[in-house]
Amino acid sequence: MLTDSHCHLADPALAGRLPEILSNARAEGVKRFIVPAAHAGDFDSVCRLHRPPECYGAIGLHPWFAEQFSSQLLDQSAALLQTHPKLLAGEIGLDYYGERKQTRAAQQTALLAQLELAKQYRRPVILHHVRAAADTVAALKQTSFHCGGIAHGFSGSLEEAHALIGCGLFIGIGTLALNPNARKVRTAAAQLPLEHLVLETDSPFMVPAGETENTPANVRRVAETVAALRGISWQEVAAATERNIGRLLAF
Repeated sequence: MLTDSHCHLADPALAGRLPEILSNARAEGVKRFIVPAAHAGDFDSVCRLHRPPECYGAIGLHPWFAEQFSSQLLDQSAALLQTHPKLLAGEIGLDYYGERKQTRAAQQTALLAQLELAKQYRRPVILHHVRAAADTVAALKQTSFHCGGIAHGFSGSLEEAHALIGCGLFIGIGTLALNPNARKVRTAAAQLPLEHLVLETDSPFMVPAGETENTPANVRRVAETVAALRGISWQEVAAATERNIGRLLAF
């Protein structure tokens, strides 16, 4: 079995044909899904998809929408975490790419508050981090966050990966690894201990080069790519990453 540890099944690009999307994924051995929200408008649809042990939702405010953060949103998130015992926290984090760095202060405020909330309810987090690994680690340390989670869509250096692992996070290897020119993520996939890796697609986003869509079925290709980079079978990658997902979800 494989798990897509980050797929936006509530996004309109996938939600309208969900039976087909899930059927295709299962045909490739992908039978478990973690579905993060991006903003409050996603919360209801993510919670409707939340059906453990097959599908786990994650509630949070993506850093792109940090300026929407409010005490009311935090209260709404808290109520959902209390209602749904196996709901994760996310997608939260920091994104300093391009013009988004102009909202850095708002992003940091939203992240710190949401980490505190996740800590209160003892939930793992799904962390978005783009050109912000050092500040992400600093936020985890500032809040003494120790509930685990995933550094999703990893594309940084081995040094950054080890810092995130040191904070109790798994490293999410996604479809970027399918690109032979994505040297950093492929190095991470090849060299980091398997006990720290999980697999993802970030579908419908992060469409592989030369293709027209990305769906959870591509987790199988990510597993095969990681296996080829390490010189082992994809089944070994699947077994190891599934053990890691089991540890992540044992809260």
